[in-house]
Amino acid sequence: MALASPAPRPADRRSVVVVGGGIAGLAAAWELTGGEVPDIDAPAVTVLESSSRLGGPLHSELFGGRMVDVGPDAFLGRRPEAAGLCRELGLGDELVPIGASGASVYARGRLRPLPAGLMLGVPTRWWPVARSGVLGRAGSMRLLRDAIAPRPDRRGPLGDRALGPLVSRRLGRRVVDTLVDPLIGGIHAGSVADMSTAAVLPLLLAAASQRGGLMRALRRVSPASAPTNEDAPPTFWALAHGMRSLVECLEAQLRSRGVEIRTATPVERLTRTGSAAGWTAETPGGPVNADGLVLAVQAGVVADLLAPHDADAATLERTIDYASVSVVTLSVPADGVSLPPGTGFLVPRHTPSPLAAAHGDDLLLTACTFLDAKWPRLARPGQTLLRVSAGRAGDPRADEMDDAQLTNRVVAELAAILQMTGTPSESMVTRWPAGFPQYRVGHLLRVSGIEAAVKRLPGVAVAGAAYRGVGVPACVASGREAARSMLASLRTRTDEPSGPGPTS
Repeated sequence: MALASPAPRPADRRSVVVVGGGIAGLAAAWELTGGEVPDIDAPAVTVLESSSRLGGPLHSELFGGRMVDVGPDAFLGRRPEAAGLCRELGLGDELVPIGASGASVYARGRLRPLPAGLMLGVPTRWWPVARSGVLGRAGSMRLLRDAIAPRPDRRGPLGDRALGPLVSRRLGRRVVDTLVDPLIGGIHAGSVADMSTAAVLPLLLAAASQRGGLMRALRRVSPASAPTNEDAPPTFWALAHGMRSLVECLEAQLRSRGVEIRTATPVERLTRTGSAAGWTAETPGGPVNADGLVLAVQAGVVADLLAPHDADAATLERTIDYASVSVVTLSVPADGVSLPPGTGFLVPRHTPSPLAAAHGDDLLLTACTFLDAKWPRLARPGQTLLRVSAGRAGDPRADEMDDAQLTNRVVAELAAILQMTGTPSESMVTRWPAGFPQYRVGHLLRVSGIEAAVKRLPGVAVAGAAYRGVGVPACVASGREAARSMLASLRTRTDEPSGPGPTS
């Protein structure tokens, strides 16, 4: 796509460089230029993206004649930020709800439906879990103790706690291994053994400080369920033509507003210009000068860029590490596989592999989505679409395999779990190296420290999944909040001489 020329820039017009063209960076650029209503007085904006395309993990590929998402394929309906952005862009009619409900977990040697009444895997009621059989008799009886003779928590209020040990102490280890880690750990590709409760599930932290059983306390602190009516949003939204359509629409509208977008343009370093708050982003194509910077890239990249300017910010950024995930998309004959109801299944960590050739190895796959059940728009007669995830923090096996080895392994595991006899007619492997930030205990304290350190640098803001949420709505919110902070900062410097405009 040819680059559009930026709008003419008055001599006194401020300028902002957004480093990173993922959804957080694009949302920041959208907000900087006025959001839903274009602002003719908005600063000149340049987006610099190191890869050859925009969107980061929001990406769709043509597979078997269908546009299939290979990163996030949906976003939460109860959070308004992503759906609101879609509507601002004119994509409201493209929003489609999930086509099925429910999921399973591979527990005790077979797939078992997830019980009702879970809060991200944490039970809020005993009977649905016991009836499902997912924990077995011993696990169900241990859970019952929380309802009839709860274990008191004498630790008092804490700012944060490790999520897994907290739940294990109150509800039992099997709840953590079978339900909590596959669900919450799966979302973050991490382990709940050291995951921050305050950052990931703050309602659980609040419930744990109350007297009595944890399940009862969770019911008390949970927001009341929205009434079921046609105006209530669905649990998840997707886009009819894939998540890539959100990125493409944003790009087109940003260019129409005069935003300059440069892909394959990594920022190698940041330097200060002569003005009090001016910055220069050094790129292989030349310097880009601006009055402000929004850094919407991985924490390690932010650390490298800020290290010469604030050692504290860089040090804190480097404490946020990442996990890698690989996705295998498969098309299999519909008559060669029988799927249980729901949208897919999860696999707990350290689940022994049923494969005879595995020699005691654990299952590699972490989750499987039944794509054409979840999204009926993808359904085709005679075919079943499956999307398999592999890889999480502490498990590098998928990274060490080539695409053929990875595909063969997950197909063999699916055959054992689903009794699948059909051979895939088509497959596609997508890798997301270092794609999932890990929210370890104390994460929000680290983020507060980063934000405080960045405030010492005039004209700098940070955004993205590394800070206050990994989902699409959270990243949209992060980008727009960083943009609002930047606009406020620029307004406080209206009497200062402007730095030079974007150059290349």
